[in-house]
Amino acid sequence: MASQAVAANAFPLPPLSVDLLDRITRSLAETADDYDRSAEFPRANFDLLAREGLIGLTVPREYGGRGAGLSDALRVLGAVAKGEPSTALILFMTYHYHASPARAQGWPQAIYEKLARDAVAGRGLIGGLRVEPELGTPVRGGLPATVARRTASGWAISGTKIYSTGSTGLDWFSVWAKTDEDQPRVGNFLIRSDSPGIDIEPAWDHLGMRATVSHAVHFTDTPVDQDHAVDIRLPEQWVTGAGDPGLAIWNALSISTIYDGVARAARDWLRSYLNDRVPSNLGASLAILPRVQERFGEIETLLQVNRTLIRDAAARHDAGTTPGAVEVNNIKYVATANAIRAVEIGLELTGNPGISRKNPLERHYRDVLCSRIHSPQTDTILIAAGRAALGN
Repeated sequence: MASQAVAANAFPLPPLSVDLLDRITRSLAETADDYDRSAEFPRANFDLLAREGLIGLTVPREYGGRGAGLSDALRVLGAVAKGEPSTALILFMTYHYHASPARAQGWPQAIYEKLARDAVAGRGLIGGLRVEPELGTPVRGGLPATVARRTASGWAISGTKIYSTGSTGLDWFSVWAKTDEDQPRVGNFLIRSDSPGIDIEPAWDHLGMRATVSHAVHFTDTPVDQDHAVDIRLPEQWVTGAGDPGLAIWNALSISTIYDGVARAARDWLRSYLNDRVPSNLGASLAILPRVQERFGEIETLLQVNRTLIRDAAARHDAGTTPGAVEVNNIKYVATANAIRAVEIGLELTGNPGISRKNPLERHYRDVLCSRIHSPQTDTILIAAGRAALGN
């Protein structure tokens, strides 16, 4: 079900205060376990974000948005992820489309303006559908099997997309497809989620991030207006290799922030557990033990490194000196590895209680492991870093 509209300007945009972000974290955390167990789209979470005026955070001011830069967007994503990370991953996609002129802002103006004003009104969630059963992710090259066929009024899309984050709750799909022309073009076709010829197969049943509802979406002659072929080009005209650093930094730092948020939620629970747990043979809390303090200090150090790397790169981008794609993808590699290790240390300290489903630590661990699946993946990142350092 697509998102519900909130009247434009019905809720004035509040400042991004620490109190606001903490309140959002606490509210989303209350139902995070429920969404993990049900694996349903977190509709109530997006209703909350809409009421707070945060769906259109990165929409340019001329369309009624806040025009937030990367640093502020990451503050929101981090707070949301600490409460319920699937919500943050879905929200990130909408933020990303509005944040960069190289993405949706380069689409036909009337179409982009509609999406922008929808987001400001608390709806207009959009996600990119790119991965396919045979091709996998197009990041590694190759043409999609999904085909756009010419019709009298525009195009008809047929094909299957998998790992379609936000599938059942999005308002718009940006579908990566190739044309049936003699010289095929490839690119993005913008499709309303309530269009005919769409079937969502509930195929997402993963270890973690279960509320992303990243199901398979099947298109069968789904109609698309002519002007909704928003960005199609010859294959060689698409950027290859390291890619646009403006796009790379949003992806790398957002993914890093989301899973860092998971690790911080795990850290906070662990702090309470260690202070409250008083074994009878000790007569005091586990938190007084030097061994426990050492390991908790390791967690703090890992998360401090994450914060420093992410904040520095985001500030540089907002100041107009965007770090290169190799550098920001290296940050993603380090930050997600640190997040995983931080939660693992918590499991080592807690033993059986840490893997009990009555405690959230096991859910945080399942969620944080999903950081490994996001493009670019470790091999791509390290090969690029090595090639750049070797000068070839």
